[in-house]
Amino acid sequence: MSRAALLVLADGRFPAGGHAHSGGAEAAVRAGRITDAATLAEFCRGRLHTAGLVAGALAAAAALGTDPGELDAAADARTPSPALRGVARRLGRQLLRAARTTWPSPELDALAAAFPKGAHQPVVLGLAARAAGLGPADAAHCALYESVSGPATATVRLLSLDPFDATGVLARLAPELDRVADAAVEAARRAAAEGVDALPAGSAPLLEVMAEAHAAWPVRLFAS
Repeated sequence: MSRAALLVLADGRFPAGGHAHSGGAEAAVRAGRITDAATLAEFCRGRLHTAGLVAGALAAAAALGTDPGELDAAADARTPSPALRGVARRLGRQLLRAARTTWPSPELDALAAAFPKGAHQPVVLGLAARAAGLGPADAAHCALYESVSGPATATVRLLSLDPFDATGVLARLAPELDRVADAAVEAARRAAAEGVDALPAGSAPLLEVMAEAHAAWPVRLFAS
């Protein structure tokens, strides 16, 4: 497998639309839950073990070849917030467009035909990784890194947080991210044998509630 392909897929400059989203950080900043590097680290750790784990397992399962239709339904069931479901599909549609151009693949073409309004982003991410010749661990790491790098980058803009401090948060989370990625891949392999109900369903109710409130704001810096 190509480690260079992994760098391309995980690069924040890959035109997948993620730069327009804060991963809940904008609402958390307004609510006073993120105020500095320490509270950003707490927020990112919470995302890592809930929404991040779920996304990592879905991406890993897609990379393993689990039916994307079943995975998309599983992602829907694990995303109570209509606002977040809409965001996931919009990001999935943009990622799929970028991935089909970068790594042409019959599987990606089939996904586009099956989900004209977009499949959930982690499902698309896993199939994109598969098309790029990457494995389930790579897909899980990409999904998990996105789950924390998005809020960290957004907080730099929202709070004028020192970029060095934000990067330090991500660096210190790296060993924990590796452990969560291992758990995500293990769950994905279990789901391949037992069905998608074996995938994790880590709950983050506050993220869901904040997403609904954020979607109703008349003025906001980020789309989510």
